[in-house]
Amino acid sequence: MPTSTLTREGYATIPPSIREALDLQPGDQVEFVVDGDRVLLRHAETDLKELDGFLDHSGDEAVSVDAMNDAIRRRACSDSL
Repeated sequence: MPTSTLTREGYATIPPSIREALDLQPGDQVEFVVDGDRVLLRHAETDLKELDGFLDHSGDEAVSVDAMNDAIRRRACSDSL
């Protein structure tokens, strides 16, 4: 079972195996859900209304899933500053 050590500042590193299992990337936001003495870690849900107009896109061509994920990550990074 992967473990992590809590720092004095309250930081803990998410072990690589957990990041891979959840496909967590730099800039992703996570949620902590407390259930008794257990905590569930998951991708934070994003309100899609917040992303309106965020993609640099014009025209009628489709936007790729990768472009959408990049836009969501950029938004998450800018919100955390």
